[in-house]
Amino acid sequence: MSTPKLASDVEPLITEEDLARRVAEMGAEITRDYEGKDLTLLVILKGSFVFASDLARQIDLPLAVDFIGLSSYGAQTESSGVVRITQDLSRPVEGRHLLVVEDIIDTGLTMKYLLENLRSRHPESVRVASLLEKPARNLHAVEIDYRGFEIPDAFVVGYGLDFDERYRNLPFLGVLEQDARG
Repeated sequence: MSTPKLASDVEPLITEEDLARRVAEMGAEITRDYEGKDLTLLVILKGSFVFASDLARQIDLPLAVDFIGLSSYGAQTESSGVVRITQDLSRPVEGRHLLVVEDIIDTGLTMKYLLENLRSRHPESVRVASLLEKPARNLHAVEIDYRGFEIPDAFVVGYGLDFDERYRNLPFLGVLEQDARG
């Protein structure tokens, strides 16, 4: 497959094939761990939608899916330090087994905020599945139950992750060149 024209300023980091393989492995782990439980995937918008879609198809269990919108970046490449809920859940989660599906855990600030918020809603359990972790930037320790890949401290796009709402449709993950970020 040729590199999309959109990706001329993106250095590939994780291939489409490696993403598919790891997401399938994660789906098998989740299927095993949640056997016989009532699972809800809680997808963090917007960056997690591609990962969540692929992951859901790899989980061989009945499951519900809900979405929450959070933002701490805006049009920046660095977290602002302030987390905002931009879209709340569509139904209560009390008594449910929640699996939070995140695209990337960077500083841990957003996930720490979300987990505290969710626990106040009294779910049966809360676990985290993150496609990416960037340990070099971690400020708040977050337990990641299902981790796709550890990556270096670089700004990545593709496979749902964006820069200023662009690059989400790339089928791979890559590092966005500094020149493209302005």
